[in-house]
Amino acid sequence: MAFILSTWELPLQPMVLYFEMTMLNFSTLCLEDSNSSSDGYDTIIGILDTGIWPESTSFNDNGIGQIPPRWNGTCTEGHDFNSSNCNRKLIGARFYGGDDSDSDEDQTARDKVGHGTHVASTAAGSTVTGASYYGLAAGTAKGGSPRSRIAMYRVCTEDGCLGSAILAAFDDAISDKVDVLSLSLGSPAVFRPDLDNDPIAIGAFHAVEKGITVVCSAGNDGPSPATVSNAVPWILTVAATTIDRDFESDVVLGGGKVVKGGGINFSPLQNSPVYPLVHAKSTKKSDADDNSASNCQGDSLEENAVKGKIVVCERTDGYSVYDKRDTVKSLGGLGVVIVDDESRAVAENYKSFPATVISSKDAADILSYMNSTSNPVATILPTATMTDYKPAPAVAYFSSRGPSYVSPNILKPDIAAPGVNILAAWIGNSAEDANEGKEPSLFNVISGTSMACPHVSGVVATVKSEHSEWSPSAIKSAIMTTASQTNNLKAPITTESGSAATAYDYGAGEITTEGPLQPGLVYETTVIDYLNFLCYIGFNTSKIKVISRTVPSGFACPDNPSSEEISNINYPSIAISNFMGTTSRNISRTVTYVGGDGETVFTATVEAPSGLDVKVIPDKLRFTKNNQKLSYQAIFSRSSKSNKASFGTILWTNGKYKVHIPFVLNNES
Repeated sequence: MAFILSTWELPLQPMVLYFEMTMLNFSTLCLEDSNSSSDGYDTIIGILDTGIWPESTSFNDNGIGQIPPRWNGTCTEGHDFNSSNCNRKLIGARFYGGDDSDSDEDQTARDKVGHGTHVASTAAGSTVTGASYYGLAAGTAKGGSPRSRIAMYRVCTEDGCLGSAILAAFDDAISDKVDVLSLSLGSPAVFRPDLDNDPIAIGAFHAVEKGITVVCSAGNDGPSPATVSNAVPWILTVAATTIDRDFESDVVLGGGKVVKGGGINFSPLQNSPVYPLVHAKSTKKSDADDNSASNCQGDSLEENAVKGKIVVCERTDGYSVYDKRDTVKSLGGLGVVIVDDESRAVAENYKSFPATVISSKDAADILSYMNSTSNPVATILPTATMTDYKPAPAVAYFSSRGPSYVSPNILKPDIAAPGVNILAAWIGNSAEDANEGKEPSLFNVISGTSMACPHVSGVVATVKSEHSEWSPSAIKSAIMTTASQTNNLKAPITTESGSAATAYDYGAGEITTEGPLQPGLVYETTVIDYLNFLCYIGFNTSKIKVISRTVPSGFACPDNPSSEEISNINYPSIAISNFMGTTSRNISRTVTYVGGDGETVFTATVEAPSGLDVKVIPDKLRFTKNNQKLSYQAIFSRSSKSNKASFGTILWTNGKYKVHIPFVLNNES
């Protein structure tokens, strides 16, 4: 192996898969096809995850040429997995054991969870026509870079992922010559390791140093602030957004009024509203309190009062929507309507039991109807696929938010991508995930930043295939500076709650597929920048070597390093902390022209909130040749104090290219 990362003495940190609480939902990919001429043909995406189901049609190699000669990996045989399971699409597979207690069945690259298969097909799945989840959202499924090759590194089981396995996989992937690494995993905020004990941060540093772009999930701990994971500057960190498809399971009330609900169910109820409708509180046991009963908790409901009825449950507690469904189902209820604003957009999978989630606003209509009659009735309709849903995208409620826990002077997350109700391939033997009485579906629907990450990995692979000479930071810049900040209503992107989204929610914005291929300008961040970043957060040379292992000859941390200097790292966003407004802050950036030969002039414009003054000097950059580098300064000052973070954008344009760089200033240190 080229590196010996796997022998480093790190604690065996359990890493948690970024499932969104096993939310099962379904959709074809939201991104439009790119017009890349190569379409990722010889690009190799390495995926660290739960393994892969090689028989999936998403991994067929029809029409794909020979394996790139530089490939140095292997297809490791193991339990129920042999070398013939690999092909010209799935070109490599490895697995990593945890300890001696692992059974022989764990010694395999085969996916037993589904997560890795889903992620791999989202990133680079081949085109599959007629894909659907038991008929829902029928259409064509394919990955973000459908001709890219896949190398799977099984580092996780259903119990989690070991740090030693992650480091070993990075080691192998670097040696195997992958171009992109996609990691839909990480530690939740409450278990976050120190940076010098973080196997993802350490492994990613070495991969990026060797020219491999590393893409990671931002985490599912939102919407609380400062929850973003994988927040070091050498990683491309991805938030999750909704898409323009919804799975509606509506409630029809007596009298015919329809209340829109969300979720996946294959309800066997009649379409006519003939079933008694009750609020859970009215079915409580004599010794139960109103709150427990309203939330359909455990033993709080009277069986005779629930049996044969549709029950309305609140969700103001910690009980999941599945717990509420199970409570009603176990007591003989015919269906459940759950009031939950957060879960409304994420299509939970209730299979054949009639269950749906409605917003608190729509719940008012149901409660009004129930209060207007002595015998309220309703029905729950089976799920239907709705397209052209608006507004979309919106930042998913669960997507982890900035500012970065590592340093508020680096903006994280970097980018957002579809992560709600995503259709992709699934394992073929999962009876647990099958609809009752049906064979397991070859596709499944999941939500989480796990699903957003491989969308970006696919775009990275396509950009890499077009611009093989570009560094990971140039590719990151191309993706960030061409992101979109508007939704399909041509209005600013919002959060799921409807408030305006900020760079702490979605970084530079929603990823696009065409823009990154021709960004015009790129911001390149060097390994020295990353080493200086470690100096600025307080690492000395010895501690830096825990992450980098070596440092270039002559490198030393600056005298009296300050965390404020992080803002001057040549990153494709600007974050400034501890900004009180009493003095101005001067930030420098260097851009490289990648738009082709010939003279061109880019002009700067600034979008900033009232009270914040931003001057760009010079405000025009004149390039005379391709790959020319020019620098500018952005000077920030306030005309009045503010207790809130200030967000804005610097835009460089020459008439052909529009190059956005977001900025955020706050008064916290």
